[in-house]
Amino acid sequence: MELNAPPAIYDIARTLERHGFQAWAVGGAVRDELAGRDGGDWDIATDARPDQIRSVFRRTVPLGIEHGTVGVLGRDGVLYEVTTFRLDVETDGRHAVVKFADTLEQDLARRDFTINAVAWNPLTGEVLDPWDGIGDLRRGVLRTVGEPDRRFAEDYLRVLRALRFAGHFSLAIEPATWAAIREAVARLDGLSAERVREEIVKVLTRTRAASRSLRLYAETGVFAKLVPELAATEGVEPAPGRDALTLALAAADAVPPGRQRLRLAALLHTLGYPAARARDLRGGWRFTGHEPIAARKAAEVMRRLKSSNADTEAVVSLVGMQSDLFPPDSPDAGIRRWLAHVTPGRVNDLFRLRISIWRSNPVERGDRDLVERWRRAREVMRRRPVLTLDGLAVDGHDLRSLGIEAGPRMGRILRALLDRVIEEPQVNQRDALLTMARDMASA
Repeated sequence: MELNAPPAIYDIARTLERHGFQAWAVGGAVRDELAGRDGGDWDIATDARPDQIRSVFRRTVPLGIEHGTVGVLGRDGVLYEVTTFRLDVETDGRHAVVKFADTLEQDLARRDFTINAVAWNPLTGEVLDPWDGIGDLRRGVLRTVGEPDRRFAEDYLRVLRALRFAGHFSLAIEPATWAAIREAVARLDGLSAERVREEIVKVLTRTRAASRSLRLYAETGVFAKLVPELAATEGVEPAPGRDALTLALAAADAVPPGRQRLRLAALLHTLGYPAARARDLRGGWRFTGHEPIAARKAAEVMRRLKSSNADTEAVVSLVGMQSDLFPPDSPDAGIRRWLAHVTPGRVNDLFRLRISIWRSNPVERGDRDLVERWRRAREVMRRRPVLTLDGLAVDGHDLRSLGIEAGPRMGRILRALLDRVIEEPQVNQRDALLTMARDMASA
């Protein structure tokens, strides 16, 4: 069998075999190629020990010598992981104690799912598939290698990996594996926040239809365990027949996978609906003020997952501003005031988020002109309007020359000048602004 491996993989395999060692491509890239998807990172498994790997190749990096992994720099400048065959000696649900194995079969037997327990020899084209992972891919089935309960107990992160793979490859989870997943969910609180965050990010950034995996998060109780704020949105219906969780998943799907922060904002944008829900005068439900509540809850989620400050700030601000658009009939001055409020750097993402929300619930009225409003906002931004005090033709030094002392009064005058410039950009001239400042100071 021929797979679309990079030339460097063939080079590494030839070098190992020339020195008497085995070389098999394993892992996600082999699985993805067999599934007809673009391959990910290519890894090599070998019977060579780490010190032997380092002696065979000139350019290596000790990525995890204690676990048998050496980074080999290929001729394409990419660092490829070359790992000694391993087997697990002891596990605690988060970490495994491993020792080196003698055969590839032993190495494949320690892997999580059958679709990940397939090896391919780049030089001969031979495929080793002792657990029928290729058959499972063709049948559309996800199952563990060996006993499901044991596999998940070895590393509970495999629960999240199972849901990611099932969604990404459109696989049905085999009943025994599904039952073991449901049982293992109770132990997920032992996982580090970083590992959970990385799995959620992989779901959002590697699959266009992220909702397939995220819906499984809801069905298995993973959201209730790890992100209860999202679980609480299930059953709360801001739209006829569609609850807040369904709207969030659909909005996330409407954002391109490469936009991590934007997809996170789309996923979290409905968090405020449960707390904001109140009866309206006609006996229905209204959700006034859900946006700031959602922003606070999104901040709690992001902090709990130990997201970076930059990611947290970006996601929370977008969630909080999700409905904060200028009216369709706004004049240019109104758009400039809006830009001063939201800042131009957020405009494109805010409109993309709003469009994804509209696509998740297209019956929502008032958003059908989003693209036109976005066009108008970009047109105003292209004129580079003055939106901050830094852009004024005068500053505090100029106002002191008029006898206006530094302090709250000077601040009020500068802000009043900025408001006037936002309304009438043509007045941003030094002499004109000084005259206005003098009048304000004497009023």
